[in-house]
This record gives sequence, C-alpha cells and structure tokens, in this order.
Amino acid sequence: MDFEPTELQTDLAEGVRRLCQGHFPLERLRSFELAEQVVDRADWRRLGDAGVFDLCLSDEAGGLGLGLAEAALVFEELGRALVPGPLVASHLAAGLVDGADRGAVVVGVVETHAGAGAALPIVVECLDDLDVLLVLSEQGIASLDPGSLNATRLSRPMDPLTPLWTVPALPDGSPLAGPEIARWWRRDGAVLTAALQIGAAAWTTELAVGYAKERRQFGRPIGGFQAVKHLCADMAVRTELARCAVHAAAVTVDQPGVGDMEVAAAGAKLLADEAAVANGRSCIQVHGGMGFTWEVPAHLAYKRARVLATRFGTRDRLAESLGESLAEGQGSLAGPEGGPGTGLL
Repeated sequence: MDFEPTELQTDLAEGVRRLCQGHFPLERLRSFELAEQVVDRADWRRLGDAGVFDLCLSDEAGGLGLGLAEAALVFEELGRALVPGPLVASHLAAGLVDGADRGAVVVGVVETHAGAGAALPIVVECLDDLDVLLVLSEQGIASLDPGSLNATRLSRPMDPLTPLWTVPALPDGSPLAGPEIARWWRRDGAVLTAALQIGAAAWTTELAVGYAKERRQFGRPIGGFQAVKHLCADMAVRTELARCAVHAAAVTVDQPGVGDMEVAAAGAKLLADEAAVANGRSCIQVHGGMGFTWEVPAHLAYKRARVLATRFGTRDRLAESLGESLAEGQGSLAGPEGGPGTGLL
C-alpha cells in the first residue's frame, strides 16, 4: 500500500486550491454570512466542471473514474477554503441523481437513525439551496422534494455559512437505493467529511502561526513565547495525525481486502473532528482578545467544524462502532497470550 501522493494527485490538489483562491476568497464568502442561500449556482457548476462531484464516478458513467484517495485531497482543499454548501452529499449523489455530477443540481442529505429520539426536530442544511433532498437511513436512500417540507428556519445557526431549518417529521420519499448503497454512503461520507475537517484544521494552523509571527508583545513576536509555541505545535501535530488517518482510510476503501474500511473511516472521522474543533479553539486563543471578535475569521472554521462533527457520524456513534468492532475481534489490540495484535494497530 503506497501512501505517497502521485504527481496526478498533487496536481489535482493544487488545481482545486487555485480554483478556490480564485472563486471562493474569504472576503466573498463572508458576504453570505447568515443568508438563507449560500450556494452560487455558477460557482456550483464551476465545481462540477472541475470534477468535484463526478471524481469517483466510473468512466462508463461519464465520470473521471478516480478513487476516494483523490477525492479526499480535493475535499481537503474545499475544507481549507471553507466552501459552503452540501458538497459531500452532491458528490455522493453523482450517478444517482440526474445532474448532480455536473453541478447542475444541488443535493442535500439528512440522516435518520433508528431510535434516535422521534420527538426531536430534524435539522436540514441549506434547504433553500436544494433541488433534491435525500434521506439516508439503515433501510436505504429515499428522495424528497425540499419544497414539500414544513420547515422553520433558524435565525442564528451555529455556522453563519450553513443555514439550518428544522422540520417536525419527514414525509415518505421515493426509494432510490437499498441498504448496501446507504452503508457505503455513510462510510465514504465520513471520509470526505473528515477531509473537509483536516482542510479547516490546516487553515486555522496557518492562521494562528501567521498571527503569532506578526503580533508583538513586550518588544517581540508572541510566537517566541513558549505557551504560544506549544499551542501552534499541538495544532500542527493534530492536523498531520488526522491527515494521515484520512488518507489511510481513503486508500483502504480504494483497495478492498487490505483492512476494515468501516473501522478506518470511523477512526479517521474521529481524529479529524477532534483536530478541526480543537484547532479552531486554539486559533482563537492565539489571537487573544481579538480572536473572540466577529471580524477575525477563526470563528468561522471553529463553527464549521462543530457542524461537520455532527455529520456522517457523531463522536459517540463513531466511538460506539469502533468499540463494537474491537469487541468482535476485528480490531483487537493484542493477540493471543499477549502476542501481536491485528486490525487497528
């Protein structure tokens, strides 16, 4: 198994970074803060033209025929730029929903779980931007008309670039796929969401380091103080550790038989969520009193990380699934009589 990026993969990531720098600069994204719609249709089609949504679609189906390893690199760059909208859902829907692969339609997804508290309202992201809403459950995937929902918009969502609506219940939709497709959606969705998280974690690390070099206190940059050094070093370590886990999970999915794909995806999402949330907090702390103001963009990455941490597996659900795998012996930490372990390590 080769974890080194190829020249094609490196060029792909650099191309997406340039696309984001040109069309999704931070100052432009901030103009959408707290808006009901955050998806610019021309930009969405531009992402489709760049292959963001049909990257993993087979050649026969009109896609690029690449793997999850390439998609993870692309989504890391999208996460670094804080590109808004249901990126992961639209990518997964390529080949299942007409137009999703080209960016001609915007596809959202809402996850439901058996016994997950029926009295609680269901949260839907970017509802006014959606052409199609897919419901992901243990039974499969169903399609809904977003306009058919009795939805109430939250005026102050956690992430100002992720508008939220609540609905008391979801109507019956049109079945699109069975439980096996839903299972790989949850697995691949976790990996791609984790890739978005490490992109944000890397960006907040760069933001904190840049500020620590410029801000002066007692006649020298605050980056020279040991406490600030430790904060920035911890941010860099968390990012790289999570990045390794995400890339390993993507390669594991692309090469069936070399490892447990669900375990790899769950572990990667756990580490990436932790890195993005913790780095967001640390970036705000490095900025000191300025970090708590709306003008400093550190809070945007932190809030986005908190939202993404609830998508395609929360911390509790992912930890529970990993625990079950360990209990079943799929990822034992030690072999018989203290011998070498197999699975997670």
